[in-house]
Amino acid sequence: MLRISNLSKSYNRGTVKAVDNLSLLVKPGEIFGFLGPNGAGKTTTIKMIVGLLKPDKGSIIVNGYDTRKNSIEAKKSIGYVPDTPVVYDRLTGMEYLNFMADVYQVPADRRKERINYFLEMFDLVDAVGDLIKSYSHGMKQKIVLAGALLHEPALWIMDEPMVGLDPKSSHLLKELMRQHCEKGNTVFFSTHILEVAERLCDRIGIIHRGKLIAVGTLDELRGGEQAETLENIFLELTEQ
Repeated sequence: MLRISNLSKSYNRGTVKAVDNLSLLVKPGEIFGFLGPNGAGKTTTIKMIVGLLKPDKGSIIVNGYDTRKNSIEAKKSIGYVPDTPVVYDRLTGMEYLNFMADVYQVPADRRKERINYFLEMFDLVDAVGDLIKSYSHGMKQKIVLAGALLHEPALWIMDEPMVGLDPKSSHLLKELMRQHCEKGNTVFFSTHILEVAERLCDRIGIIHRGKLIAVGTLDELRGGEQAETLENIFLELTEQ
């Protein structure tokens, strides 16, 4: 579903290596957690996957499409939720959702069904006619999630998707992620909440200083030490 090969990205004329020769395969039917300290390269990697940043070198294949050669087809396969809910504040919630449905060419009958589904799930029915600038941070996060998932993309790319969500919405999103993958689709998300990654993810990758330093199931990362928590593993690896 997602294949990253020898991906690199530098800033400040090559003096700062944000992502350093990263290679990774994320399979269909898998929830993959992408972990790392602040500044490790998580968001830079995600922005290259979704096409917001151009890699210095390397390739990214999304659902069989090379993001350089077939960027539009690759983007159609992605539902992207950024780390900050940047939305058009002067649109109402419904205008925003219809705009997103237009972008992804969601048919009218399916559009109505999908919009109603997410509005009810995230308790936005009463707020959808209001301007987004009146929304709280959590409400903006919910409307961004709904807009990103309306077109039923095969690959969900989420950067800290649970930040700002209330406990009920966070729980519903985690259930939605699992249901999505049970259909043979894929979720790739970053998080600083290690307990969520430990409970939810099929596999985990840890990036540090731009390099992928560990990848595998929790049992594989434990290396036979069954009492090891993901937090302990993460701290040991990123402090070395």
